Amino acid sequence: MKTINMSYFAFFRDLAKKSSEVVSTQAGTPKELYQELKLKYDFNLCPSKLKVAINDEFKTFDTVLTDGDKVVFIPPVAGG
Repeated sequence: MKTINMSYFAFFRDLAKKSSEVVSTQAGTPKELYQELKLKYDFNLCPSKLKVAINDEFKTFDTVLTDGDKVVFIPPVAGG
């Protein structure tokens, strides 16, 4: 079991009803972590549409998570 420090922005903050939380998880990668959070908060975006940052650096969804990591899922940004 590892502890992950999550931050939520935009769409994710609205669904989670919080801007951050500490998550205890067995997830080994951001992909697995996203699946857990998707079930918990009904996130409905496909991971292929997202970016993930781990410890303030963009990473892939297959990056290995370690205890104490800071993770942010970044939804697509609309603008004009």
